[in-house]
Amino acid sequence: MIYLDNAATSYPKPPSVIAAHASALGRYGGNPGRGAHSLSLAAADMVYDCRTAVAEFFGYPHPEHVVFTGGATTALNLAIGAYVKDGDHILISDREHNAVARPVFALARERGVEYDIYSTEGDIAKNIVALIRPNTRLLVACHASNVTGRLLPIERIALLCHERGIFLVIDAAQSAGHRKIDLSAFPFGAFCAPAHKGLLGAAGVGIAIFSGEGGRPLIHGGSGWDSHNREMPDTLPERFEAGTLPTPAIAALQAGICFLNKHGIDAVEETEKKVKKILLEGLSEIPEVRVYEPWCEGGLLAFTHQKLPPEVIAAVLDSNGICVRAGYHCAPLAHKAINTPNGGCVRISAGYASTVREAEKTLDILARLFHEYE
Repeated sequence: MIYLDNAATSYPKPPSVIAAHASALGRYGGNPGRGAHSLSLAAADMVYDCRTAVAEFFGYPHPEHVVFTGGATTALNLAIGAYVKDGDHILISDREHNAVARPVFALARERGVEYDIYSTEGDIAKNIVALIRPNTRLLVACHASNVTGRLLPIERIALLCHERGIFLVIDAAQSAGHRKIDLSAFPFGAFCAPAHKGLLGAAGVGIAIFSGEGGRPLIHGGSGWDSHNREMPDTLPERFEAGTLPTPAIAALQAGICFLNKHGIDAVEETEKKVKKILLEGLSEIPEVRVYEPWCEGGLLAFTHQKLPPEVIAAVLDSNGICVRAGYHCAPLAHKAINTPNGGCVRISAGYASTVREAEKTLDILARLFHEYE
């Protein structure tokens, strides 16, 4: 099996991540924050340790502002919905995933929120400024496109939002764990990421790091303390963590971060770039193939073939034991921005465990397939 679909979820998981997930079911079997017995306290300690590990990994000094959610989609829904009120104006980029676009579209439909989509072509800051209104409350920036890996100038966007009092939500689903991110280097409102992609953890948990308190809770319920209060607590993280936390997934996330700290983000980034370079060089020699934004950094590569639909290419690769993803990747805005044909494109996404040999084998199979349609 050659796995080149790491933009969907990372695989294989490091052995330490698998062990941590399994161990949590036995060692941390109690409900964190819901008891004073040893199992509950052990679970609570592990959750706090992971919260601290996340904060340190992203250079943020306040671990209590690290909120665990059901995933990056939940984190983005929370960050967007918590800080927008009826009649506010939102800006989103033309690279956003449906985890951003659909919540914004729903707010527009159900609560009278207004929105505009800013172009990522040309001078992005200028494009944003042209769309800002007096009621612009929030802006979402996709740090790295999940189609081509295109990076947005997040620090420049952050300073622009800070100067104009706009709450910045960063979707780091395709950048967290793939490149160094220092949240102390620029102002932001909320930073959202999944555990199961670049951070090498398990599905079932995501993170939202908030720069301040306040905001409207998305989900209401038990927080483990102040139970007589009919309102959610005012303080983080409890304000946004109603219900039982996914303890095993949190343990796996902590193990994933430990793995990345040990092996180094630079090494991961270098591996992904090396694999992409080989794939890009090979595909660029085939006239019928179009690679979209080949200059983008990172391990993502998106392409189409003039005669073969993306799903056919992906199916042939799968029959040869190679996993890639074809279609629109839940990001129709991004596909519109790069002008892919009907059916989207094929996306190859390397990860920390990808190898040059795997890239070469993938190219060999693609070359033989495309040769039949010359």
